[in-house]
Amino acid sequence: MSATIADPRSARPTSRRGGNLEKWGWMYMRASGVLLVVLIFGHLFVNLMTGEGIHQIDFAFVAGKLASPFWQWWDVLMLWLALIHGANGMRTIVNDYVTHKTTRSVLVWAVWLAAGFLIVLGTLVVFTFDPCLGVTPESILWADCQAA
Repeated sequence: MSATIADPRSARPTSRRGGNLEKWGWMYMRASGVLLVVLIFGHLFVNLMTGEGIHQIDFAFVAGKLASPFWQWWDVLMLWLALIHGANGMRTIVNDYVTHKTTRSVLVWAVWLAAGFLIVLGTLVVFTFDPCLGVTPESILWADCQAA
């Protein structure tokens, strides 16, 4: 009994029409990975290398950054790309190692739901951040928040 393996370069019949989800996922991982390297190193450079370095990072520094639309969009883009990149990686791992179809489907749905929830929550935090929310007269931020 002999088994023949088809030549990998030979034309394979395609049974599906439409887009190839795995191909687009693979392309997304490469593109988002390159963009994330730029975004993350830019984030680290601004936070750790400019000004007073790590000693400048406090509530006021973060509040100041989140008051700027540029940094809001920078952080949201980094958040979205990182979470989708990570969720797609987890989807690939689940597809590779989970053999039971129902379990695989449940886990993939759980990964995407968790990523979606964190994207929505993170985006809301970035765009609705108010450093004066809940500030009382005893707080050191009281004078700054009254001036605003």
